[in-house]
Amino acid sequence: MTPFTKSVLKIIREIPEGRVMTYGQIASLAGSPRAARQVVRILHSMSSKYQLPWHRVINAKGKIALTDDESYQEQLINLEAEGIEVGPHDEIDLDRYQWNP
Repeated sequence: MTPFTKSVLKIIREIPEGRVMTYGQIASLAGSPRAARQVVRILHSMSSKYQLPWHRVINAKGKIALTDDESYQEQLINLEAEGIEVGPHDEIDLDRYQWNP
């Protein structure tokens, strides 16, 4: 496992309940600001194995990036269960909910 991947896993594990981070924000904190897509790949391939709170990671626009309806709904339900309000246009207020370690 690369140092970048280890850092990404650590950062995602530390996102507190009721807070979110963006893919790009995680990539930057892990030392590679242009690697947001790599964060996506790590989440996709390692969330189950490492029991990551994958639902707390959203895109830079404050929206759920998943496109298939079942996964989208699962992420939405998990976020709302943690008290995160999702607006009428499916946006999450980053000023209110974004975690900045």
